[in-house]
Amino acid sequence: MNSRGSIFGNMPPVTKNLIIINLIVWLAMFVLPGRIGGGLEELGGLHYFKAADFNPVQLVTYMFMHSTGSFAHIFFNMFTLWMFGMTLERTFGSARFLFYYMSCGIGAGIIQELAWMLTWESTLTPILANAMHIDFPEAREMLQSPVMQGQVSQWLNIFVTIGASGAIYGILLAFGMMYPNAPIYLFFVPVPIKAKWMVTGMIAIELLIGLSEAAGKSDGIAHFAHLGGMIFGFIIIYYWKKKGTFGGGGYGGY
Repeated sequence: MNSRGSIFGNMPPVTKNLIIINLIVWLAMFVLPGRIGGGLEELGGLHYFKAADFNPVQLVTYMFMHSTGSFAHIFFNMFTLWMFGMTLERTFGSARFLFYYMSCGIGAGIIQELAWMLTWESTLTPILANAMHIDFPEAREMLQSPVMQGQVSQWLNIFVTIGASGAIYGILLAFGMMYPNAPIYLFFVPVPIKAKWMVTGMIAIELLIGLSEAAGKSDGIAHFAHLGGMIFGFIIIYYWKKKGTFGGGGYGGY
């Protein structure tokens, strides 16, 4: 009884409650009937800011929603939050950790909006051209026509992202900065990797895939949002370090 209770009992409050909230929302999306469950994603998922269904509150709500098509999405995000979030919350303090987590999630959403702003037209043009059996220049002209802007705002609702991954990547970045030489054991890798090299590799991978996605080879994952969480995380930690508001972590933290 004590060992079972200690799983959450030993967990710092913010990490624990973030995991609980994410699981509750995921269960609501999974258990409720299709129309209602789908409505939750349409209401709380982050839309492009020019889309008809966009709401600024979505910059917060989207990070508490996960795909119900696979358990892997929420499992790996919450596992990472549990694995690294506890250490960071004890390092930062609960209030500062919550501020950091939410800032990274919101920052990830902002970067995703910027990515959509640069790519929405090139994404919608072939879709519209194929659907209406017209050529690309004509489809592009339709998207740019002032008369069509009401309809275009409805079409822009196809751009939706959900998930805590942006905030989670911010958590990974923070751990790599605070504990750069901490050994990390990854699945299918027989030797430990220092946290700083793991984070560097993740940044490189996300940047390469994100650029490939911008070129039209989308895999349905918001890679620029992941980078956005890291960018905002770096800025926050750099500022805190510069102000001297807390010391470095263990394992050679600076």
